[in-house]
Amino acid sequence: MATDLVEVDPESPQPEVLERAAAAIRRGQVVAIPTDALYTLVADPYNLRAVTQVFKAKGREPQLSLPILIRDTLMAEELSSELNNRFFLLARRFWPGPLTIIVPASARVPLKVTGNTGRLAMRQPRSAIASQLVALTNQPLIATSANISGSPTCASGIDVFALMDGRVDLVLDGGPCTGLGSTTVDITEPYWRLIKPGAVDEKAIAECLQ
Repeated sequence: MATDLVEVDPESPQPEVLERAAAAIRRGQVVAIPTDALYTLVADPYNLRAVTQVFKAKGREPQLSLPILIRDTLMAEELSSELNNRFFLLARRFWPGPLTIIVPASARVPLKVTGNTGRLAMRQPRSAIASQLVALTNQPLIATSANISGSPTCASGIDVFALMDGRVDLVLDGGPCTGLGSTTVDITEPYWRLIKPGAVDEKAIAECLQ
């Protein structure tokens, strides 16, 4: 697999670059992009070949789920079998932004995307590139950190290209992209749980849900 590297303006992404990335996603390819939560691999969650390629590119264990990016809470309702009050409180407070919320997946979500758990991790991004790609493809997108599993997430497009050349199809280089990444919270149980710390503080989540 030959990996292409294309420069992009993360604040005002060029339409032709976004369309190239969207076309690659529609073809079942894997694209690395800068987001508001570090560099991320995006792909079509309904294309099982693309899903397999994401797992292969990262060396990710198949029992782990793949987070997805969504457009809004309406898309979240389509992808979940049930959304409780905690979801709407968190979404209203922290979306768009770096908070990933784990919910029960609906039957339309491929089981492989959930890591065979039946649970789906989703977030609405603040990033112009990520949100416009969701709009262009008119569907949710897989969004998992651009790294080899167990290693740090890459902080620039050049780093992604160096690490994942031959593993992904396209890298959009938006320059440095640093930060804590997305916080992940599970609300599928009677009591919510912090799964991964990140840009949204646990105290802020607790205050939102109390």
